[in-house]
Amino acid sequence: MIILYLIVVIVMVGMVVGLYQKNTNIICKSKKRLDGKTTIVTGGTSGMGLRIATDFADRGARVIVACPFVDEGTRGRKFIVDKTGNEEVIFKLLDLASTASIRKFSEDVIKTEKRLDILINNAGVGNVEDFATKDGLNFTMQVNYFGQYLLTLLLLPLLRKTGNSLEPSRIVNTASILHNIGSVNFEKINCPNYWYPIQLYANSKLCLILFTRELAKRLKDLKEFNVKVNSVDPGAVGTTIFNTTGKYYGGFITFLFSVLFKTPWEGAQTAIHVALDKKASLVSGELFKNCKLSRAKETAYDDDLACSLWEESRKLIGLCVDEYEQCFQVLK
Repeated sequence: MIILYLIVVIVMVGMVVGLYQKNTNIICKSKKRLDGKTTIVTGGTSGMGLRIATDFADRGARVIVACPFVDEGTRGRKFIVDKTGNEEVIFKLLDLASTASIRKFSEDVIKTEKRLDILINNAGVGNVEDFATKDGLNFTMQVNYFGQYLLTLLLLPLLRKTGNSLEPSRIVNTASILHNIGSVNFEKINCPNYWYPIQLYANSKLCLILFTRELAKRLKDLKEFNVKVNSVDPGAVGTTIFNTTGKYYGGFITFLFSVLFKTPWEGAQTAIHVALDKKASLVSGELFKNCKLSRAKETAYDDDLACSLWEESRKLIGLCVDEYEQCFQVLK
């Protein structure tokens, strides 16, 4: 009887939370068109990334969707084209767990694209097996942070070439509310089987916010106002990221989060807002949540920590000094 009572209470609380959440979710209201613009959405073939890419394509953009799976990429591209009628949707292979793949992808984009207006670093992994990649980096940390660090810097010259002071190029990094329990420990940053999966995920998202702030600072120091970079907290979203916990359990969590909190489409709204909204382009290095300027945990505003993380990341990802300096050159 007590168990039944507890179940009823939990269900009722869940319904109240879900009702409040659904009534307070904010939708991007921008009517901005993206005709003639080029965008990249990592993880743009499923979950929130697919909804972001579909929105951009519907606005007339040339959309490059990137993921490491051919079947998923092909299906994702077809879905976007069928949904929007926009044939300017390109699928490119990108494995963020491989620096070689990141370099190949970036070189191809620089070679074939004349411009890059929006980069959405959306791809990520959750509760996965803890192992080291071929680059010697923790898999979760590389996909969620180190890989996005390298990708962003390699594409920065094209972003700087495209943007201008009136309409800057935009970089949007997908963080998480779990960054609040994240920490940065340089001695253990790649240590296998040291962190719990949820802690590892949280660490990667805190690192991404610190990277966002440090990149904004370095661009400002260069008197560069043609590129704006911000991070977003999409909230609790029911996506396939939970599938790593098991087919049935993951499916149940995905359904539960979609009902009580946000669907992938609802979760995509803040990233779309930050990529399009005029007021959002006036700030850089900030965190947005529910389509509004928000505040990260206090550690995220530690400039010394952000600088140290930046330098450590550059070394771990294998960016030599000459290549690093080229990342801050504007393409001609």
